Amino acid sequence: QVQLVESGGGLVQVGGSLRLSCAASGSLSSIPTIEWYRQAPGKQRELVARIIWDGRTTYPDSVKARFTISRDNAKNTVFLQMNNLRPDDTAVYYCNTPTRRAADYWGQGTQVTVSS
Repeated sequence: QVQLVESGGGLVQVGGSLRLSCAASGSLSSIPTIEWYRQAPGKQRELVARIIWDGRTTYPDSVKARFTISRDNAKNTVFLQMNNLRPDDTAVYYCNTPTRRAADYWGQGTQVTVSS
């Protein structure tokens, strides 16, 4: 089973940017869909970006025009570029596949903290 490892989180000021990475242990090209989720303290986990094999992407309104998901199959890595960050973007961010998500299997995630 493919393993996904998130990295790139950190502390950033309001309006700043971060780029998260999701490194796959195997061939990313064999994974049709990759998703980024986030979970803030006391809140449910929510989808923030999805990319499928042909490059099509999906975002909720809360991050649209600020977040960009991309995939580099040659590097087996998916990226989440986050711009104009806000305090309500503070959360642990996870990448996942629909199959792993259905099995409630999650990695450790990467913490993003936006300070005001």
